Amino acid sequence: MNSPALSAPATALPPLLALIGRTPLVPLHFPEAGVTIHAKAEFLNPSGSIKDRLAACILLDARERGLLKPDSVILECTSGNTGIALAMVGTALGYRVKILMSESASVERRHLMRHFGAELQLFKADRGYITGIEISEEIAARDSRIFLPRQFANPLNAQDHVDHTGREILAQLPGHISAFVSGYGTGGTLNGCSRALRAAHPDIKVVAMEPAEAAMLSGESPCCHSIEGVAGGYLPPLLKGVPIDWPEKVASADALAMTRRLARDFGLLVGTSSGANVVAALRTAQKLGPGAQVVTILCDRAERYYSTKLFADTGDSSV
Repeated sequence: MNSPALSAPATALPPLLALIGRTPLVPLHFPEAGVTIHAKAEFLNPSGSIKDRLAACILLDARERGLLKPDSVILECTSGNTGIALAMVGTALGYRVKILMSESASVERRHLMRHFGAELQLFKADRGYITGIEISEEIAARDSRIFLPRQFANPLNAQDHVDHTGREILAQLPGHISAFVSGYGTGGTLNGCSRALRAAHPDIKVVAMEPAEAAMLSGESPCCHSIEGVAGGYLPPLLKGVPIDWPEKVASADALAMTRRLARDFGLLVGTSSGANVVAALRTAQKLGPGAQVVTILCDRAERYYSTKLFADTGDSSV
């Protein structure tokens, strides 16, 4: 199965979609550890996150197969980034977009979705993503106009990362790739990128970053954490069967500290899941030893976290 996201004829694509993907791979050197890791700068996608890839792939595929009609309404449950991406791509393609979103998600994400013209329905996520998924299915059962991208189960989510993100990494980083490290929300990035990279490097280590406070792969119960967009109290279907070598637990405090360091030491304005991924990648590189090439993902931009702990007072004083 080939992803349609970037393979459709150029004349059929709104100009915006040509901006999605082909993001740079950035080397990040940590002198105190004597380690350099490589981070895929997905925050440079036009809506500011890796989810632009998913939105373009799934919506273009649905349009080509006749699942999206002029009166269709795109409806998805999301913690934010997918909703922003669907709102952007859906608008560019001329469709209405409605987003179901946990009331605990940052307010900036709501503003961005509404700015693209999406309708927003907030829900109390007492059972994590499962609550929103069930609500979306109920709405779709009552309204034939609804199209559900089903990001948590749609195989195109993972396949697009096989066809594009993973292949981009292989082209950008010569030599042996020792490990791929990523958190999981839908599981699509971890699934697709690891498949592409493992096909070229069979002995690569695949490491799943997860919040220490919600380490479900480690057999622990989900709890509150400050790494938005990952481990939403739900192990997604796309994660099943992915050969993960080990989970790497990252505390919220460590993720926040690294995210601030990425801004102040590297000039990278990214979100908290990016910081968490870098923490896990750094630990992985140290475990694997000298010469290891470790790749991770900088998932999204920081502007959607202004109201969160990431931008809380850290004790800086005015001169």
